Amino acid sequence: MILEFTKMHGLGNDFVVFDAIHQKIELTGEQLRYIADRHFGVGCDQILLIEAPKVKDTDFHYRIFNADGGEVEQCGNGARCFALYVREQGLTDKDVIEVGTSAGKISLYTEADGGIRVNMGVPELEPAKIPFLADRPENSYAITVGDESLWVSAVSMGNPHAVLKVPNVDTAQVERIGPLLESHPRFPQRVNVGFMQICSPQRIRLRVFERGTGETLACGSGACAAVVCGRLEGLLDDRVEVSLAGGDLRIEWRGRGQPVWMIGPAKKVYDGTLEL
Repeated sequence: MILEFTKMHGLGNDFVVFDAIHQKIELTGEQLRYIADRHFGVGCDQILLIEAPKVKDTDFHYRIFNADGGEVEQCGNGARCFALYVREQGLTDKDVIEVGTSAGKISLYTEADGGIRVNMGVPELEPAKIPFLADRPENSYAITVGDESLWVSAVSMGNPHAVLKVPNVDTAQVERIGPLLESHPRFPQRVNVGFMQICSPQRIRLRVFERGTGETLACGSGACAAVVCGRLEGLLDDRVEVSLAGGDLRIEWRGRGQPVWMIGPAKKVYDGTLEL
C-alpha cells in the first residue's frame, strides 16, 4: 500500500497528514506507530486523517492518532494544520471551515495575516465529563502522586487536561510527574498534563506532557486548558499569550459558558509518499 502524505507542524508540534477522502486509508495500531517513529518511519507527534463529513453542516471530518497508535478526540495545533492543508490542497476555498470530530464540531477561520483562528468550543468542567473522578467541580483538586500531594485543575477541551501551576517551567519535573499523572487512576481515559508558569495576567509559559506521545514542543488544546484554569482562579485576563517551546499562541476566553478561541500559525514542511 502506497500512501501520499504531507508533513506539517504547528509551533513544532508535528503531524503526518493523510487525505482520506481521495485515497482509502485503514491503518492498524502497528502501522500508526511505525509512521510516527522518528527512526524507522516518517516521525511525528500525531497522525491526522482528513475524511468526508459525517455530520450535517460540516465540511470535513477530522481524526487524530497519537504516536502510540491510540485515537484521541482533539488537537488544537493539528486543527490549524488541518485548515491550512485543506485550502492548499484545493479541497475547499472557504475562509470558515466547519469540521466534525469525535468530540463535536469545531470552526476554523483563516485570518488575513495567514494565521488560523480556531473556535475550540466551550470547556467542560463537570468531572464526569472530563472524565475525572471527583464528587463535584472545583477550581483545583488535591491528587496523590507517589508519596506527594499535588494541586491540579482539570478541564476537557474535547480531550482531558490536568494543569499544575509551577514557579518556573524550566525546572518543572515534567519527565517525572507527567507520566504519573497521565495514567493516574482518577483520569480513567488518561490525561494531558500541563505545567503552567504565570508571568503576568496577560502571559504564561507552558510545557505539556501529552498522553500517548510525551512532551511536545506545543499543545494547542493544552494552551486553551491552561488559560481556562488560570481564568477560573482569577489569575489571568481574557486574552493571554501562551509561550511554548515551539512558539507563541494567543488564547481568548470570556468565561463560563463561552467558547475558547485559539489563534496561531500552521506550516507545511513537505509532501511525500509512504509504502506500508
